[in-house]
Amino acid sequence: MKIVAPAGNKERLYAAIKAGAEEIYMGLQGFGARRAAENFTVEEFIEALDYAHLRESRIFLTLNTLMFKEEIEFLYCNLKKLYEHGLDAVIVQDLGLANYLHQNFPDLELHGSTQLSVANHVEINFLQSIGFTRVVLPRELTFEEIKSIREHTTIELEVFVSGALCICYSGNCYLSSFLGGRSGNRGMCAQPCRKNYQINQENKSYFLSPKDQFLGEEEIQKLKAIGIDSIKLEGRMKEPNYVFTTVQYYRNLIDDIATKERSSSLFNRGYSKGYFYEKTSEIMNPLFSSNLGERIGIIQGKEIRLEKDVILGDGFSYVSSSFEKLGGCYLNQIIIKGNKEKRKKAFKGEILILKDVSRGSKYLYRSYSKEIQDSIEVEKKQQDKRKEILASFIGNIGEKAKLSIHTKNEWGKEITLSVFSEENLQNANKKATTKEEVFQKISELGNTSFYLKNIEIELEENIFIPASLLKSLKRFAIEKLEKKLLESYLRIAPKEWKLSSIPNEKIDDLDFFFIVRTEKQKQYLEEKGYSNIFYRSYDIASEGELEKQNLDTLVAANFYQILKNRNTSGIIGNWNLNISNPYTFELLERLPQLDLLMLSPEMSFEKMKNIGATKQKKAILAYSKLRGMYIELDLIKGKNTILQNQENDNFHLKTNALGHTEVYLEEALNILSKQNLIKELGISVIVIEFTYETLQEIDLVLQELREKKGRYKAYNYERGVY
Repeated sequence: MKIVAPAGNKERLYAAIKAGAEEIYMGLQGFGARRAAENFTVEEFIEALDYAHLRESRIFLTLNTLMFKEEIEFLYCNLKKLYEHGLDAVIVQDLGLANYLHQNFPDLELHGSTQLSVANHVEINFLQSIGFTRVVLPRELTFEEIKSIREHTTIELEVFVSGALCICYSGNCYLSSFLGGRSGNRGMCAQPCRKNYQINQENKSYFLSPKDQFLGEEEIQKLKAIGIDSIKLEGRMKEPNYVFTTVQYYRNLIDDIATKERSSSLFNRGYSKGYFYEKTSEIMNPLFSSNLGERIGIIQGKEIRLEKDVILGDGFSYVSSSFEKLGGCYLNQIIIKGNKEKRKKAFKGEILILKDVSRGSKYLYRSYSKEIQDSIEVEKKQQDKRKEILASFIGNIGEKAKLSIHTKNEWGKEITLSVFSEENLQNANKKATTKEEVFQKISELGNTSFYLKNIEIELEENIFIPASLLKSLKRFAIEKLEKKLLESYLRIAPKEWKLSSIPNEKIDDLDFFFIVRTEKQKQYLEEKGYSNIFYRSYDIASEGELEKQNLDTLVAANFYQILKNRNTSGIIGNWNLNISNPYTFELLERLPQLDLLMLSPEMSFEKMKNIGATKQKKAILAYSKLRGMYIELDLIKGKNTILQNQENDNFHLKTNALGHTEVYLEEALNILSKQNLIKELGISVIVIEFTYETLQEIDLVLQELREKKGRYKAYNYERGVY
């Protein structure tokens, strides 16, 4: 089982590889789900590929966001450079991008991002059939679900084991997008889940903020036993020392080496096992959402009874009773109550006195552990990951010495080379050279990227080989090996394939489709003379709930419902499938049962023009109290709950029949007055989605539909998204 580690910049890359990560995921500037991270230029990425390949590691490019047509095609030049230099894999969310990559770079590994929200073996096998070689599973799955998926798939599986959890299913979170145009699906999430909310106009809480996940030895052994290929660590924006110690911890667990975790001392907003054992609200931390560090004690005046040892140089945060950071300090003097001696360390149970405690402080948290940070810095200097090589040496009197080296690159390609001495070897006048002396000189690889696993030595008796000759042969061989190894990753990209743009045909008449939540809503629409009425389906089909999926529905909100649907035609792909470019349309032509695809509500009208004509009909969500989040947990236990943020936006929370929480915006999307524009965009169906509207509210919407005028709220259709 391998470790996939994060690298938001070069320092994090070096830290991850030094600690033992075999696989690294990192982004290009301007792309990927962590666009706010520092990320890499193309030139830096190429350097990183060389660095990793010389140290037995692979690098994955994160392109795990939704993309529009022009962005996909803009990628080619930069991606071609990385591909030709040996890029190992690309992590993808957008199926259209996956289609484009598979056509243009057919031997490049495609990994399905957790943003795809494929949570069952049927969807995963579908991804494998269209060219994916690995899938990163959603963090919401239990071990039993992961185990079942492993039993029913042959594709590589990757599982998150540490780091931040999103409370919403990744790829199905639109709250940041709908509120301010900062799309989580495009790497620009404003993290509304980490904000403080007022609940039902009463108490406040970090209601949507989960603790971080951190799996330990028992969980890693379980994943290892069932054949999970890689475990993934979150943290492209965390500090290099956090990356190093977290990778090191999991490296030791995989290698069955006794170890102690230190990550929680470097970054801490509370930790849990996530969903691994059960789907429980115990993963939530309603008290605070930021990194406070580890609690050291309760403040009483200027005194703190220590709950942990502290040393000079530790950094502290003063925290209020409501867990607000009020200030901080570095410990530059240790004063212990009742003890006047000078100390460099204070121990658990002692009473520490601090001079300048911020008013209102209740708790003392350690935000910087000097002892741990210093220890990690030392270990980083001492550790390095090296590539394994095999060697053979032949020395015969009267012949040139021959040193051969053998290794494999990370794609399994064999690399063998031989170097020879300039002069023939001679008899020993005094002391003959031994095999032990040859081994010692050849195996001293110093600051190179390699280590010698084994060497076969053939020496004729009474031969003398100067130590300088052995050293020069070794140096020359290693130089040639580095060059040959890096050259083994080089390849030539085929000529670019891309779709030709076919202009939209203007639609003469629009069809109206309705999605409802209740039988009462359906009956009311039928009484008003409307047809094409469908019930809402579930966004996610998790492995443990497949039997609960409606396979008779014509509105499919996940690929399981498409692939296993009992209808052989007329199926509608719902808007949360995130369809936003013609390459996705072209890919989904392989599913003839799909008749109609709803465009993503993260597209602007302008972007919709660029889709062009498609074989499947296009639809647009024209009215909806938008669903901003789809949450695995039942956070509200079926109770009617309204959250209000600091900007006074209201959100209605509902529990669906599966016990999952759905978060809806109060102010509805409404573009019913733009029906003529919709026809010009080549869209033939408008969809009206009802959730918790009263019959009077439904009546008003129907009036606006008929009259093509009324309230107008376009959200991303006008402004687009970042």
